[in-house]
Amino acid sequence: MKAADLPLFYNAVDILERNLPHRADKVALYSRERNMTFQAISDEVNQVGNALKKLGIRMGDYVGILALDCPDWVAAFFGAVKIGAIAVGMNTLLTSAEYEYILRDSRARVVVLHAALIPTYEKIADKSSVEHVIVIGDSGGVYPSYTDWIADESTELAVAPTHRDDFCSLNYSSGTTGAPKGILHAHKDYPLTSQLWGINVLGLTENDRTFAGAKLFFTFGLGGNLIFPWYAGGSSVLFSGSPRLATNILETVALFKPTILYNAPTGYAMAMAVENMGEQYDLSSLRLCVSAGEALPAPIWHAWKEKTGLDIIDGIGSTENFHIFLSNRPDDVRPGSSGKPFAGYELKLVDEQGNAVAQGEIGNLLVKGETAALFYLHQYGKSQQTFMGEWLFTGDKYYVDEDGYYWHAGRSDDMMKVGGIWVSPVEVESTLISHPAVLECAVVEQADDSDLIKPKAYVMLNSGYEPSAEMGQTLIAYCREKMAGYKRPRWIVFVDELPKTATGKIQRFKLR
Repeated sequence: MKAADLPLFYNAVDILERNLPHRADKVALYSRERNMTFQAISDEVNQVGNALKKLGIRMGDYVGILALDCPDWVAAFFGAVKIGAIAVGMNTLLTSAEYEYILRDSRARVVVLHAALIPTYEKIADKSSVEHVIVIGDSGGVYPSYTDWIADESTELAVAPTHRDDFCSLNYSSGTTGAPKGILHAHKDYPLTSQLWGINVLGLTENDRTFAGAKLFFTFGLGGNLIFPWYAGGSSVLFSGSPRLATNILETVALFKPTILYNAPTGYAMAMAVENMGEQYDLSSLRLCVSAGEALPAPIWHAWKEKTGLDIIDGIGSTENFHIFLSNRPDDVRPGSSGKPFAGYELKLVDEQGNAVAQGEIGNLLVKGETAALFYLHQYGKSQQTFMGEWLFTGDKYYVDEDGYYWHAGRSDDMMKVGGIWVSPVEVESTLISHPAVLECAVVEQADDSDLIKPKAYVMLNSGYEPSAEMGQTLIAYCREKMAGYKRPRWIVFVDELPKTATGKIQRFKLR
């Protein structure tokens, strides 16, 4: 499938409305708040669209969504998209200063705000271009409520005549490399990624029901747990609580019986750390699990397979490309790798001068595909470094083995040279995680007394193990046995938690 296969004038609300002729009465959204059929959510989307138009929102205007995952989030998103506005999905775990930055950067005129986030928002309420705030839940009368706002609106609404290349959504990068960057995606990107990966690779059908630890403000969650299942005619499960508590994820799976689970590598590790996970929680509805966000270590893959009998399909995507562009397949998994390229995307590995590297050598990963963004909003310099004509510089280091599988070697700014040789933090982390004492870890560079770069590991231990100097030496010795000596960590620091983005991605730059 290519962009040219879509109508020239196309609106991504089609992802929802394509289900109305044959599945109007099917449950599209499951949640603890309420279940909604495709018809019910479509009616509410039209009410939101009409309400936005009454506020003066026009094609090209930005509409912020700062809310927990719930049906109202979905209706706000597609309501904005249907009238040709641009939906801005905002991370619910940021600080007031970060919200001020995003709202100033996007110039959002309306914010659909969850009541739980009012205190954080009000600190910067007068520091942006926001004209209207609509609150999901009880605002105490301070702002109009979402329910009242749409109550009298018509459930009929004509779709805006958007071009397939018009922008329909804006996401901000999760911040692994510093300040967030605004990334715009077009209407065409949603059906393209749905078909190229959701259908062609993952094999989604109308019989699938998805659930994701990743929230809707993150493209991994938005694509995997809303856009892709609806494109295939399936359903999605929304959960407004925190995914950082593994029991929340396991309880939701047991309650709503999804067939597909999306989670970050750390999410699977934390779930397996729950005592008697398999006995306490019924996971039998799952047919497949998906991991992305960062490389999935092989030890986690094998441990999950042993405990649940389920494969984890690991791949790599990016907000810049909207979703996954390199992936294992349900019938072709090589644990520890990111799989192989699939139709719709071209990949190449190059050195610092842009020359192709030999098979087996580490290089910078570039991707070419029609779902790539065009630039970072208001960041000309960074855009030049990332968007290189037809090619997108991912910032990831990879090598390809003799069978064509791609192996992640860390981020470009995470790689370290030890004794003049490149060392991948991912390789060291994978080795550490294979030790039974280690729950999670992150490896960064550290200068020694001679100002030479060496690996340093921050380690979270499993229950039953205690931090000590002896334990640190045990882990260093373990790494020396499992890999080349120069790759071993020289220091072990035991921590109670690691800094992460809202999507569970470890922020090594904070440790550095």
